[in-house]
Amino acid sequence: MTAQTAAAPSMLSTAEQRSAARQLTLAMLALGLLGLGLVWRWLSPEQTGVSQLLLGLASLLVAVPVMRSAWYSLRYPSLHGITDQLIALAMMGAWATGDLLTAALLPIIMIFGHVLEERSVIGSQEAIHALGRLTRSHARKVQADGSIIEIDNAALKAGDIVEVRAGDRVPADGLVLSGQASLDTAPITGESVPLEATVGMQVFGGAINLDGLLRLEVTRTGNESTLGKVIALMQSAERSKPPITRLLERYAGSYMVLVLLLAAVTWFVTNDAQAMLAVLVAACPCALVLSAPATAIAGIAVAARHGILIRSSAFLEELADLTSLVVDKTGTLTFGTLRLQSIDSPIEDRGPLLKLAASLGSASSHPVSRALAGLVAQEHFLLLSDIRERQGLGVVAMTEQGEAALGRPELFAQLGIATSTVPEHDGPIAGLALNGRFLAWLLLADSVKPEARFAMRELRELGLGRQLLLTGDRQSVAHSLAQEVGISDVEAQALPEDKLNRVLTEIDNGFRPMVVGDGINDSLALKAGVVGVAMGAGGADIALASADIVLIGSDLRRLGTCVRLSRQCRQTLQVNVIIGLGWTLAIVAFAAFGWLGAAGAMIAAVLHNLSTLLVLGNAGRLLRFQEPLLKLKEEG
Repeated sequence: MTAQTAAAPSMLSTAEQRSAARQLTLAMLALGLLGLGLVWRWLSPEQTGVSQLLLGLASLLVAVPVMRSAWYSLRYPSLHGITDQLIALAMMGAWATGDLLTAALLPIIMIFGHVLEERSVIGSQEAIHALGRLTRSHARKVQADGSIIEIDNAALKAGDIVEVRAGDRVPADGLVLSGQASLDTAPITGESVPLEATVGMQVFGGAINLDGLLRLEVTRTGNESTLGKVIALMQSAERSKPPITRLLERYAGSYMVLVLLLAAVTWFVTNDAQAMLAVLVAACPCALVLSAPATAIAGIAVAARHGILIRSSAFLEELADLTSLVVDKTGTLTFGTLRLQSIDSPIEDRGPLLKLAASLGSASSHPVSRALAGLVAQEHFLLLSDIRERQGLGVVAMTEQGEAALGRPELFAQLGIATSTVPEHDGPIAGLALNGRFLAWLLLADSVKPEARFAMRELRELGLGRQLLLTGDRQSVAHSLAQEVGISDVEAQALPEDKLNRVLTEIDNGFRPMVVGDGINDSLALKAGVVGVAMGAGGADIALASADIVLIGSDLRRLGTCVRLSRQCRQTLQVNVIIGLGWTLAIVAFAAFGWLGAAGAMIAAVLHNLSTLLVLGNAGRLLRFQEPLLKLKEEG
């Protein structure tokens, strides 16, 4: 019943907490005076003046917060403001009719009810603050001379080198330079299985190093880190209003007029003050008002626990009615980075080949070289000298075993080194030679995520039967990948404008597409789709900003989780609206006909709070939603 209740979805400030504590204290004092007045009336029925005085004092104590909240709601209209105004009117009506017991007990009941509401709806904010605590930690920064100093992680900058020991929390997003460890990423991605961090892998700030020793190069800190974005998105989502809430707000004024007319008619027909007061109290729409926010907050909290960040609660409803999927390739269905796919070589022992290729790859900034450099740990690199990078061809350098070369077929032709036949491969190929002897062809490709086929099949089973692969890559690569993951419709070599137009065409044809992507070229399409989903791990900032939903761990199986959760939320919301609307109409009808008896207003207040608790309890059932990601081999 407080003015602050209008902002219930956000954490109460210190001033708001003090205000709520004052109201609760006044309500308890008033309850004591009311009890004393009733006892006095029972013990000394002839001294009605004393009991009336005690009841009057009790009603005055709680009148202050009631009237302040009603006045605040007149200046700053809101849905909760209707409840404040109706309770104030009912209280004044009780005073006017001399019913001091109702005038005192009615606001007391409502104050206690609203305290329960506030405790329920701010629970999800505790999760946000728990995440916030993960962003505050110490970091072991490696200095230029190799010494280590301990600093606050807020002082870290991109490019800093940090050491993460077993048991330490990763201080910021970073790239693993050396070491190997298992990381607990559950607080960020919701994934219960530890992540095996190896050289070249991106890791999230806030994850816990379970074992091993890592050295990281910091890539993002503070609000720019993955965890910082998680917190920002949760806060943004909680401030958003579902469509049903906006609809109720639009007709709030009309609803107030309707209730006053109904109360006036009840008074005129029955000449019963209690029936009129009961109508005012029964019409308080708290349960209906809370039905959407309570469901949305529970859904957002559950989604965050599963590594899904929902920018607006409106998309919980949109997700339930999707009929098609438009998905990007690079970085979405694939990892988005080159990986060694196979080695074409007569040499069986691949260890020395990988070490030589990685060592030469570390001497170049070319994407193929960088991919090969990550094949072995940095401490295992061979000592190179006289390094010469042939622009666009490859790298030549001296090793202890002689001159080594890594590069395109043209490089070996220039060096006069005979090679085996270049294998057919739809991707980058690098040759490797040592001392004039050709050793191997290294075939690289952007590999498909292991869960991609499973995720596409799952979405088809959920009703997203129309699936389109929309990529800027070559036709042959796109078709090959589409066939591998089970997508039949492909559009390749698409520019950002082409992607946007294709999504708009899907919508014009009556489909409701989910658009999934991660890059700058996906941002327009993400914005145009009914629901845009961005890959959180490695996704471009503009894609994250354009998307409605972010998958923090970038596991495509969470797309199915999104759809199932949204449908569960919609079902819960429908039940909550039925409870809120149906219960309110029933109590109003009982009150208008005088069926609530002589204490109609107080009974209406108790029933009103009961409906509110039912709505909150039903929304709370969503918190039991749990979908752990099983290992892919267990999924068949």
